Amino acid sequence: MYIPAHFAVTPDDVQDLLTRPGALNLVTMTPQGLLATLLPFVFDPTVGEHGALQGHVARNNTQWSEPVTGEALAIIQGEDAYISPSWYASKAEHGRVVPTWNYTTAHVYGRLVIHDDPEWLEPQVRRLTGVHEAGFEHPWSMDDAPERFISGQLRAIVGVELVIARIEAKAKLSQNRPEADVDGVIAGLSGRGHAESAADVERAREATRAGGLRQQA
Repeated sequence: MYIPAHFAVTPDDVQDLLTRPGALNLVTMTPQGLLATLLPFVFDPTVGEHGALQGHVARNNTQWSEPVTGEALAIIQGEDAYISPSWYASKAEHGRVVPTWNYTTAHVYGRLVIHDDPEWLEPQVRRLTGVHEAGFEHPWSMDDAPERFISGQLRAIVGVELVIARIEAKAKLSQNRPEADVDGVIAGLSGRGHAESAADVERAREATRAGGLRQQA
């Protein structure tokens, strides 16, 4: 991944990408070529040296059964949004501005472990469901469904676990723009309903400011 110095991330940024509820793209190189699956995941920090990303795929999805050549790759995407040059104060000053795209992302590399085992799958699915149901007034639980039905559903999926070896991450959040341009980006994103992307830009600005203060000290 190409990571200019001003778009480098902090350990807190990486932790946020790993732990926020969401999905990832699991990519593997196999004898059949590249295979990829979008799947929800949870991060387990207790596995291996750097933790693991855990999820599951349909049993009929051949990605789990194909031999993997080398490392597997999980691509985790944070908030992303189009940035209009019309939001920049610089546009009125000199006009030398162009559109861009803001985003945060992590490329997580490691060893793929397959768990064709209901005893591993059930707690994984319970944890995954709990993460995503946490904000509901009446959270759904696996115990709300008939036991035989859940057993059948578990037999139809296979667990996948990426044991993390290394992570490359990037946060492109207008850190290379002047303060007035960043103000415009935050206002523009907020005005278009991208509150979370606007908040990411503000957090990145505060982190950049803090880094500058540390260097001066």
